[in-house]
Amino acid sequence: QVQLVESGGGLVQAGGSLRISCAASGRTFYSYTLGWFRQAPGKEREFVAAIRWSTSNTYYADSVKGRFTISRANAKSTVYLQMNSLKLEDTAVYYCAAARPPNTAWDEYALISYDHWGQGTQVTVSS
Repeated sequence: QVQLVESGGGLVQAGGSLRISCAASGRTFYSYTLGWFRQAPGKEREFVAAIRWSTSNTYYADSVKGRFTISRANAKSTVYLQMNSLKLEDTAVYYCAAARPPNTAWDEYALISYDHWGQGTQVTVSS
């Protein structure tokens, strides 16, 4: 059973940096894609970034491109999201998600593509 546990959220000032982590267990994740989504109050959950474990190919939402970096640590089965130049609008609960892409048409940007979810970690950016 896949388990995803997020950590590292907190309060940070605008312009600051924060790194959040997702510890994955229950599988060998070589054939998986792990992603980060976020949900702000009153808004739908949206894609932030994803990484294919086997190739380290990365994918980003336009809103975070150039500011956020997703990476993985093989030995720890952990995925990180380094967030720099944080903005007020980055305030949200950040969720880790995982899925095993069934084919080349699989959409890493889509919420519905992911089968497994963590509980989320709150990131609050203050002015």
